[in-house]
Amino acid sequence: MEEGAIVHIEYELYNSEEKLIETNLEATAKEHDMHEDGRDYSPLVALIGGGTLIEGFEDHLLEAEADTDYEIDISSEKAYGEKNSELIEVLSQDKVMQQIRDPNSLQVNGPITLGGKTGTLTLWAAGRARIDFNHPMAGQDLRYKYKITKVIDDKGEKVEALLKANTGHDDFGVEFDGDDVAVTIPESMLFDTNAAMMKFRLVSVLRDSVNAGKVSFVEVHEERTTDPGHGEEGHVHDENCDHGEEE
Repeated sequence: MEEGAIVHIEYELYNSEEKLIETNLEATAKEHDMHEDGRDYSPLVALIGGGTLIEGFEDHLLEAEADTDYEIDISSEKAYGEKNSELIEVLSQDKVMQQIRDPNSLQVNGPITLGGKTGTLTLWAAGRARIDFNHPMAGQDLRYKYKITKVIDDKGEKVEALLKANTGHDDFGVEFDGDDVAVTIPESMLFDTNAAMMKFRLVSVLRDSVNAGKVSFVEVHEERTTDPGHGEEGHVHDENCDHGEEE
């Protein structure tokens, strides 16, 4: 694959003991009892050479061809790195409790966020808490089984794929004026608390991947309708309305 190509990838990720860690293939997830109801099992959209994937996977994608099945082993050094002992902290349980909003959410081997950093709570005993801020897969050798199922050539399709991949939202509107891009934000993203950060990231992504010039975001807020049958000022129709039939 050429650097800068935008592709769809189907993959299975295993650890060195052949235990499935992650996949975007629904049949594989079901086979390994890892199926998640409501999840969108769709191909990964990746920008080749974009630096968003682990180094070993990025390197192999540069040599890969479409519609070919690959199975590769990636050492921990080219995956999520070796375990760094300096990223493992031992604190008093009292200090941890002062920084946790919901103490009932704490569980050993579960995630914990302190001081803006997310780690794994590996010990909770004798008044002490041990928290590992290494990536959960640090120190692990990995195996990828993957196939590039599509290479996206159309500029509009590239933009739409990147928008969905970087926000988790769909149904964007995209218009071009030369190199400039106008993106209409879907209603679902208007209420996303991370929308501002997403838009900031999208500007960089579109400039790096499709050489976009000016990037504009359009927000459309539909007018709420009123029903004059609900009094002099009418009634606003929203999701809280209940217009069921009277019994």
